[in-house]
Amino acid sequence: MKIETHEGNTMADDFKDRIVKDSSGFVLLADYIPDIIQEIRYYSTYNFVGERIDGYEMPCALLTREAARAMKKISKQANVMGYRLKIFDAYRPVSAVKHFLLWGIEDLDLRMKPFFYPELEKQDLFERGYIASQSSHSRGSTVDLTLLDMKTGMEVDMGSSFDFFGEASHPAYKGITETQYENRMMLRKLMVNNGFAPIDCEWWHFTMIDEPYPDTYFEFPISKEHCLS
Repeated sequence: MKIETHEGNTMADDFKDRIVKDSSGFVLLADYIPDIIQEIRYYSTYNFVGERIDGYEMPCALLTREAARAMKKISKQANVMGYRLKIFDAYRPVSAVKHFLLWGIEDLDLRMKPFFYPELEKQDLFERGYIASQSSHSRGSTVDLTLLDMKTGMEVDMGSSFDFFGEASHPAYKGITETQYENRMMLRKLMVNNGFAPIDCEWWHFTMIDEPYPDTYFEFPISKEHCLS
């Protein structure tokens, strides 16, 4: 989980001024892609923290309307290729990012280390930029996803699991098989060709280039109000 850095205090006044609670520009992704597969990890206990994350009151993916429209196009292209989209995370409330930061302060909480950061110490996650004070997910046009093979019903093998902290998750990592690397590049091409930008340390993470709220961070929960249509 890469969270883009922001200089200064995590709750600096300039950042506070950019946090809003208005959810009117957001939509339920499943309304745009009925066959979308969702495994919202931060609603569950199977994530790097080991508990449900603040702000995740329902296991559904929300995105800005513009990002959802783009994802619908990507889904159709993936279907033609024999794949479905599987979403791990989309909109992420600011409260969730605060939860991550507080977890970082609790040095004794290492229960999920064997599964998500076995090769790193907890403090390395912050020093290397995997966890920081702000997330593009909170702007509503970033998505974490993979592909599912429609023939086998299984996730495509990407060479590392979602939210694995380490070099093995870097898109350009060459310590994986040729097929695994090609799978990463297939997902990357689908996303990039439809206006999403990747990052250099997570094969699953993409942000809409022309995102509608590039300077705004949202703080409303993923709740029944938004997820039950």
